[in-house]
Amino acid sequence: MCNTKSKKHLGFSSLRHYMSKVFRQIPDKRQAGKIDYTLHDVLMSAFACMHFQDPSLLQFQKRLEEEQNRNNLKTLFDVEDIPQNTQLREVTDTVDSQHFAPIFKEFYSRLQRGKHLEQYQLFPSLYYFPIDGSQFYHSKEIHCQQCLTKQHRDGSVSYYHQVLQGGIMHPDCSAVIPFMPEQICNGDGGNKQDCEMNAAKRFVGKITTSFPRLGLILGGDSLLSRQPIIEQILEAKQHYLFAAKPGDHKYLMEWIDAYETLPSVTFEDEKGRTHIYEWMNDVPLHGGKESIHVNFLRGTIIGTNKKGEECIAYRNSWVTDIPISDKNIVTLVKGGRCRWKVENEVFNVMKNHGYCMERNYGHGSNNLCFNVYLLTLLAFFMHQIFELTDGLYQKCRVKFGSKRHMWETLRAYIKIIVFDTWESLLEFALKPKRYTLSVADDP
Repeated sequence: MCNTKSKKHLGFSSLRHYMSKVFRQIPDKRQAGKIDYTLHDVLMSAFACMHFQDPSLLQFQKRLEEEQNRNNLKTLFDVEDIPQNTQLREVTDTVDSQHFAPIFKEFYSRLQRGKHLEQYQLFPSLYYFPIDGSQFYHSKEIHCQQCLTKQHRDGSVSYYHQVLQGGIMHPDCSAVIPFMPEQICNGDGGNKQDCEMNAAKRFVGKITTSFPRLGLILGGDSLLSRQPIIEQILEAKQHYLFAAKPGDHKYLMEWIDAYETLPSVTFEDEKGRTHIYEWMNDVPLHGGKESIHVNFLRGTIIGTNKKGEECIAYRNSWVTDIPISDKNIVTLVKGGRCRWKVENEVFNVMKNHGYCMERNYGHGSNNLCFNVYLLTLLAFFMHQIFELTDGLYQKCRVKFGSKRHMWETLRAYIKIIVFDTWESLLEFALKPKRYTLSVADDP
């Protein structure tokens, strides 16, 4: 955890104010005379549920409003009227998901301006940016035109939604910086189902176009180490570091195996394991006539099993356009191994550590499913910013030990007490004291 000094433009209030600005600029397609709750109040209420990881948040805040004429949705999130859950789902379903993209870009830009991303450079001015796919909705009954489908042997069909997520990560930094993801979905009128590779091409195109000055080393699994997407990355003047499994790249592996020895670096780590990092520059990716040439690297870790016998504890291989030498091979392998952070530090956290990414908040007819994912990801992103910049948040993380315990405590407090600011909530959590209402009691 980084002990950096908090900056106002990265504080909760400033980030939330920017979100409110974006929400208020989204066109509202509803008829003016039939609007009970503003689009801002609906979206911000939904975000608040994700921020506190509590689908019952609205119910408790309505109860506070009845008892105290105040509630935390108003004081913390500027929500004037708390919508019903049904209306929240119906209205959120109508919003075009691309309206959330500016928020991701602004959050990233603020971190960059605050120089918090300098520590994420894998090489000077280059950031490792792995991408990976995950499922965030599944049903055998409820579906829409955008749903992906899977036919089972018994004749039944599963409907699901997937997303391709990417972000800036570093092997030595626990926090990750997520970017606006690409949904893997149908709906373009074609008969062919969308897939991760097609989504990856769209995603890479959007990232390299939207951030032309951001030096990236795009990472991914062996599915992505194919010539078309590699050429797309090189044309955008970016870099890649993709896994290359032997089963997916037989010609490449045969070419490598033809050498008796490869240039290598060997060392022993603090656990007594032996690391062997090998490489070979300028090798063909496949056996085709127009094959591009790549630089190959392989990392092997040799340890001991329970019987004390030597065994391979880890082995993986990658391809990259970056020329490899004994000066950068260790960093490249560390970067390649860092790809697991997409699954473990993003998807796993959002699924199993309070965010309930796979919880069925409702499928909707248009965009509800993906919009709920995006609001959840924005809450996760805001929390990652606090991990880097918010001193009070960092102190709470130390005090409570686990994120789950900390958020359970914060949720308990906001159900019974109204806080004027995010900072006052964290200060109270650090040193609970007798609470006195700051407004006069209503008769």
